Parts: sequence; structure tokens; C-alpha cells
Amino acid sequence: MTSPNNSLQDCVRASVATFFNDLDGTEPANLYDMLVSAVEKPLLEVVMAQAQNNQSRAAQWLGLNRNTLRKKLVEHQLL
Repeated sequence: MTSPNNSLQDCVRASVATFFNDLDGTEPANLYDMLVSAVEKPLLEVVMAQAQNNQSRAAQWLGLNRNTLRKKLVEHQLL
């Protein structure tokens, strides 16, 4: 769990910096898609658990159309 002094943005920033450091000069490919996928799946897992697998409620919380949420759940093999 993050502390008030360690925001989600700070965690992402540090993780991306570490990723670049680990590349050791090698140029990344598809960085945006990789990062969105890495964040999206755990986000969906947690929100669906909190919504007790109620897709309509989860979609509302996420600000997504229910069909869009369902598509993302299928993409991440969460259905």
C-alpha cells in the first residue's frame, strides 16, 4: 500500500525509471501499450473484486461503458 508521501504517480515514475535503467541503453518498443496493459489488468482485478464482480457497477466506477469493460476483461482473460 502506498503512503501519503508515495503517490501512485511516484510509484509509476520510479517503476518506469527502473525499467529504463534495466534496459541498459537498449531502446524500448511498444512502451505505452506495455505500460497500459501492466496497469490495466491489476486495476480491473481490484475494481471487479471491490464491485463483487458486478460489471455494471465496476464500469460506472471506472467511467467506462459496460461493453468496453467487458471487452477489456476478455482481453486480460479475466472472464
